[in-house]
Amino acid sequence: MSSFTQPNATGPSDERRYLVASGVLIGLFFAIGFLTCLNDIIIPHFKSIFELDYTRATLVQFAFFAAYMIVSVPSGLLIRKVGYKKAIVVGLATAAAGCVAFYPAAEWRSYAVFLFALFVLASGFTILQVAANPYVAVLGARKTASSRLTLTQAFNSVGTTVAPLVGSWLILPSAANGEAAPPPSASSVQSPYLVFAAVLVAFSALLALLKLPDARPTAVVASKKSAWSHLPLVLGAVGIFMYVGAEVAIGSFLVNYLSDSAIGVADEQIAARCMSFYWGGAMVGRFLGAAALRKWSPRYVLACFAFVAFALVTASVASTGQVAMIAILAVGFFNSIMFPTIFTLAIDGLGDATGQGSGILCMAIVGGAIVPVVQGAVADRIGVHLAFVVPLVSYAYIAWYGLAGSVVRPAASSTPVPASPMSGGGEARKGMLG
Repeated sequence: MSSFTQPNATGPSDERRYLVASGVLIGLFFAIGFLTCLNDIIIPHFKSIFELDYTRATLVQFAFFAAYMIVSVPSGLLIRKVGYKKAIVVGLATAAAGCVAFYPAAEWRSYAVFLFALFVLASGFTILQVAANPYVAVLGARKTASSRLTLTQAFNSVGTTVAPLVGSWLILPSAANGEAAPPPSASSVQSPYLVFAAVLVAFSALLALLKLPDARPTAVVASKKSAWSHLPLVLGAVGIFMYVGAEVAIGSFLVNYLSDSAIGVADEQIAARCMSFYWGGAMVGRFLGAAALRKWSPRYVLACFAFVAFALVTASVASTGQVAMIAILAVGFFNSIMFPTIFTLAIDGLGDATGQGSGILCMAIVGGAIVPVVQGAVADRIGVHLAFVVPLVSYAYIAWYGLAGSVVRPAASSTPVPASPMSGGGEARKGMLG
């Protein structure tokens, strides 16, 4: 288990270091969002190239998000050994290697090698996520940690908003001068991913030269409590699994869903551009949510957003045409605050077990590997339109977690404790990080 050494701001120079660190983390979240969202572009692309059914096409997300399950624990050990800064540099270098691997995968026209490249890329991102999420939480006042993480995640959504526009132009074939679109080609991913690799390498080199605030995990005695004994953390891990699974599943099928005859967006490139409204809604929602979470209870904001997302998915599945399209794209706005809010509710009150809790929550991101495959299997049987009933289970659970599952209950043998500060917006979040 581990705890986090809180950096101390003692003057203007320390505050400037906080700003520099925040700027670096914003850049990291942007890059993670951008490259993760490109999976939603390459799924229909690979589906056409390799003539895949929906289940096999969603192995793109399985290979990518399985890394979070496999690499999260080693990432925590790496961070404890070398600290945040070096771990983030290692994560960036690993992600760059995954991008480079796209080149031989395209040369060999091998779907298996593409999946391996995606796993390596995601392994780098796992290291970044395990380090960056708790790092954001300790870089500032505890009472505003949920708001601060939501704001930082908003820049992740900037990346996811830009990615469909750039990715559809770089990767998907388009018609020109009224002619038919050229057939999809595996080689179309080579140059873009080499550029992405160069950017990640440059970013890691720059980061290696920067002096960031010192906040690192520190070992604690074995007698301290385990994060697994904290029920809101365990239920929150299920919430992260459900949320990431629902968000990724919806994004993975959006191009095929919008270009389905029931919706009416015929061109895949146009459908891919429409995805920017989905991810753009999440971006706007996170900026607005960062302010809302300072005023209202994070628990109730989470439950409200999950209820609305449930209603929108239901409306989309039950309708066709523009109504179905607008409803499913609007879900992005209500996804916005879910990850950071579930994350901070889950680790609230963990104290010395916060580091372990962060690793557990990052492992739960494996929902992005499993739920899309389930939805793909359903789509192969009943069609892509009706398959969107799968995320409804996730949103129902998240709404319950906000209302009940995230409440910290005192042990029967202990003295009564006051209600968790997370139950009310704007109150001090005592004990969140020990």
